[in-house]
Amino acid sequence: MKFRKTNTTGVAAARASISTATAYRIDKDPRLPSQKQTPRQRRRPDPLSDVFDADIVPMLRAAPGIRSVAIFEEVIRRHPELGEGVRRTLERRVRAWRAIHGEEQDVIFRQDHVPGRSGLSDFTVMDDAAITIAGVSLEHRLYHFRLAYSGFQHAHVVLGGESFVALAEGLQNALWSLGGAPREHRSDSLSAAFRNLDREAQDDMTRRYEDLCRHYGMTATRNNAGIAHENGSIEGPHGHLKRAIADALLMRGSADFDDLPAYRCFIDEIVSRRNARHAKRIDSERTELQDLPGRRTADYEEVSVRVTSSGGFTLRKVFYTVPSRLIGHRLRVRLFDDRLDLFIGGTHLTTLPRGRADASGKHDQVVDYRHVIHALRRKPMALLRLVYRDQLFPRLAYRRTFDTLIEHLTERQACRVMVELLAMAHERNCESELAEQLSACLHAGQLPDMRALQTRFAPDPARLPTVVVHLAPLSAYEALLDSSLTGEAA
Repeated sequence: MKFRKTNTTGVAAARASISTATAYRIDKDPRLPSQKQTPRQRRRPDPLSDVFDADIVPMLRAAPGIRSVAIFEEVIRRHPELGEGVRRTLERRVRAWRAIHGEEQDVIFRQDHVPGRSGLSDFTVMDDAAITIAGVSLEHRLYHFRLAYSGFQHAHVVLGGESFVALAEGLQNALWSLGGAPREHRSDSLSAAFRNLDREAQDDMTRRYEDLCRHYGMTATRNNAGIAHENGSIEGPHGHLKRAIADALLMRGSADFDDLPAYRCFIDEIVSRRNARHAKRIDSERTELQDLPGRRTADYEEVSVRVTSSGGFTLRKVFYTVPSRLIGHRLRVRLFDDRLDLFIGGTHLTTLPRGRADASGKHDQVVDYRHVIHALRRKPMALLRLVYRDQLFPRLAYRRTFDTLIEHLTERQACRVMVELLAMAHERNCESELAEQLSACLHAGQLPDMRALQTRFAPDPARLPTVVVHLAPLSAYEALLDSSLTGEAA
């Protein structure tokens, strides 16, 4: 068009490198081809023209959160002549209506994280992983800690619920693994600290959580209850960590572990590999963290119990056995998430695995046959109807052996043989080896032969050490007395 101002149409076309026909067409109508296109018209009648304003819009105004599929099903129920083919049309129309007339939505505000400022905690359930320990399903969750700036993570296997003990232990493990503490600790509704029913206990838990944060110089904060995305720096990584665990289990080929420590090492290895990806960023944030205090603070609950004549005590609907010499004594018990530490006065006695009552309220037992076997040898018939008999057997082979003995022997004989087997396992320290022998007998359809087993697990005289005691002559003691008297006189 610029050349056309000073030249003829043919010359202008040649200078613009277009054909003469194109030049005459542009000269006649200067609009672009896209400007000449007419808007696309509807190719078929609108199937929702009679129902959208009359039926659909009132539903959207009355229940703004209703799903499009629910609206579709209701419209088809009212107007079956429309057919199933209008679903996509209805969904597009509903989406367009909401964009113009719908309610305002919440906005996610991206945050600028400062090094050393914010650490976040949360719990996540691990039921989907289907973890088993020695073939037994493990119901558990993970305590998950993360630094918002560098992405440092720490995960701790929690066997119980979101208790204060689990929070305190997991948080302190994370901080001491990190080597410093952030200035702020953030969580969601913090059910780990506010789960009690009565007011006094709830106030106590609040004070304990505040004391925990104060010990490390952290300010405790939380997001609004029920709004998970306000804790997005930990909620999102939950899914990433769980998917990484699922992939590692597939690579491992099994979700069964020999024991709980093996599973915990597995989780630690996964988290360590993820932290290695952000090593430089984590190292730079460590310089901004607060120094740790000189020691950890309490990550347990302490209660007092009395050992009854049953050879144990009941705590939180769980019966625990202890050595019978403690009957009548009052013990201090420190409750951790996975264990109990028992003290008498200031002396540590032993550590027991922690049990938990069934969700239905049924009581549970944590029994060590070594605590009661000496008493059972004097009263073997007590085994027959013992309330915690199933928990008394240390392995499945022992339980199956007792069932077989009951079937083929009298009750008195079966109880006596079973008690002697348990005593042999304890006294000769052959619990696993004896279980293998009992399994072989059961597989062969035979009853255990006590004489053969006693011979099999008898001490080997060749392995017994030879102890020679040399007694000093009495004259040596007299010489010592004489020398001490001589020294005093001097």
